[in-house]
Amino acid sequence: MKGAPLEQRIYLDYQATTPTHPRAVEAMLPWFTERFGNPHSSGHVFGQEAEYAVERARVQLAELIGAEAREIIFTSGATESNNLAIKGAARFHKDRKNHIIVVATEHKCVLEAAKRLEREGFRLTVLPVSTDGMLDLSDLEAALTQETAVVSVMTVNNEIGVIQPVSEIGALCRKFGAYFHTDGAQSVGKIPIDVQAMNIDLMSISGHKVYGPMGIGALYVRRRPRVRILLEMDGGGQERGMRSGTLAPPLCVGFGEAARIADADMAEEGLRLTALRQRMLLGLMAKIDGLVLNGNAKHRLPGNLNITVPGVPSDALMAAVPEVAFSAGSACTSAALDSSYVLRAIGLDDSAAAASIRIGLGRFTTEAEIDRAIDLLVGGVERLRPSGW
Repeated sequence: MKGAPLEQRIYLDYQATTPTHPRAVEAMLPWFTERFGNPHSSGHVFGQEAEYAVERARVQLAELIGAEAREIIFTSGATESNNLAIKGAARFHKDRKNHIIVVATEHKCVLEAAKRLEREGFRLTVLPVSTDGMLDLSDLEAALTQETAVVSVMTVNNEIGVIQPVSEIGALCRKFGAYFHTDGAQSVGKIPIDVQAMNIDLMSISGHKVYGPMGIGALYVRRRPRVRILLEMDGGGQERGMRSGTLAPPLCVGFGEAARIADADMAEEGLRLTALRQRMLLGLMAKIDGLVLNGNAKHRLPGNLNITVPGVPSDALMAAVPEVAFSAGSACTSAALDSSYVLRAIGLDDSAAAASIRIGLGRFTTEAEIDRAIDLLVGGVERLRPSGW
């Protein structure tokens, strides 16, 4: 694989994944070799220690989102959590509620899960967003009926970083007796989340988006008022019968430690990333004519920038600036580069969408890296843009 030497690379793709925090790695290591018990084998001390470590991680994650520990179900990641939440809740209530609502800019796994339910006989409504990526609450209210089983709206969009009005959405869902599920992969640990205040019934969480390890996630399932879902996986009945399979204590421990760190540092880190984001945006706008910011400028994840550089295809810019890691679109859609459906949903045509990039800043991004990345990106644009631009 070609690319710049490691010491010269600048990682600006934190929405795709985050590096595991060193303290999370340190916490994980003993559970691979020294304390390797099965957390479901509680008849001896090895299993008891592993079980305690898993339950401590569950508490840490619950505290991050204002939940009870017993409301946290460990999964393999946000994709599994999204599928379990949407399909499980819809199928449980199919006999009396057969309507699903999602938003056009949801993650691909949410849209595909909803389409599968539609093939099973559910009625599906896909709501549009405005040109800044925001959901119009009046559209949601008009779509809701007493037959609506599940509404799924992601808290923060993975491409354009827009923060939806989750509390208001949750209140509307409660009014109509529908479950409110939100994909929190991009929001948990980065902006304040309180599942009680926000009327959230189901929330999907990803370990590797919050400086925890890959291969683990969680699903918050409200207990009061109780949310009922059908299981997706048969087995030994672990995780309150909702998700069978042996848990991995090292991953749970790393996830829990990452959640604890995020909870402690969130406010300060949010301010730092907002300042870095503005520094980068203003620096690029000052040197690149016609640059456009995609998505709402105010209601936005601190570390996200999605911009269009007219006249410069994003894949060409990525190739021209190998020192900087950024995204030309959704990293989770497919191996092929295609025009982003999220950008099309906010009104961009194929040409503009193909000239758009996502820049993700994170915990280990420095001011010096921002300044160097600006120079490198500007240089790449200048080399690629047609003469006379």
